[in-house]
Amino acid sequence: MKRIQLFEFEDFDWFPSTFRSTMTKIIAVLHRVMGTKEVIANLLLQIREKSPYSKIVDLGAGSGGIMPTVVQHLNAQSKDKPIDLLLTDLHPNQEFVKQFNQQQEGKKIFYSSDSLDASNLSKAPEGIKTMVNSFHHMPPDTARKILATAQENKQPLLIYEIAENKIPTFVWFLFLPLGLLLVAISALLFLPFAKPLNWKDILFTYLIPVVPLFYAWDGQASMRRMYTFDDIKNHLLPKKDDSYTWEMATAQKEDGKNLGYYILGLPKT
Repeated sequence: MKRIQLFEFEDFDWFPSTFRSTMTKIIAVLHRVMGTKEVIANLLLQIREKSPYSKIVDLGAGSGGIMPTVVQHLNAQSKDKPIDLLLTDLHPNQEFVKQFNQQQEGKKIFYSSDSLDASNLSKAPEGIKTMVNSFHHMPPDTARKILATAQENKQPLLIYEIAENKIPTFVWFLFLPLGLLLVAISALLFLPFAKPLNWKDILFTYLIPVVPLFYAWDGQASMRRMYTFDDIKNHLLPKKDDSYTWEMATAQKEDGKNLGYYILGLPKT
């Protein structure tokens, strides 16, 4: 398996929520710059033509991620067929969930306060399941269970990762210092465009610049944690089931440029 099980700071329970919140805001700006919203929205529209749905259940949503923006974009385009979004997590932060839901009233977006394990979808709510930029956080055993439970329970599942693990490992190690520097600088440049900003964001990004360091490592580590197509085919996909199909492909922007990849599992109708 080409993927390497490195650590990311945001995966640790002890990692300060203040730092995690600032990093999440920076990542949201990155998504806007890269055009992730449009890529995911187009994928979901294409899937809707094959397998109609009216609800998206986002797995491992954390602090919300890009999916609320994606659904708002979709609903603005097709007001006659609005889509509901249910955000879920294995360990939802109850205080954050309450605040989030208060802000989303009337937007057809809701964060569930109940725990939902992505590796066991036997009792998952109806709707297409999504995992956005979170699959690489899963160790192989958990990743296998996620794909297996989707197939066993005939749950439609879209996994999207913003990058592909194509760079040879020795090249990654060789250029790691430069990569860390560039990603840290990008954090400094992106933060002014994040909303909403507070004094903690500014303090720990510019005056005591620890967030750029954590952000830089997590960004570089995530590249090596991405599963390749060979990893997925040879180590993760469940045994073939004639009632369920799997598709893997590079994701593309409207201008034809590649932006990450996706794994799509659909029950045959």
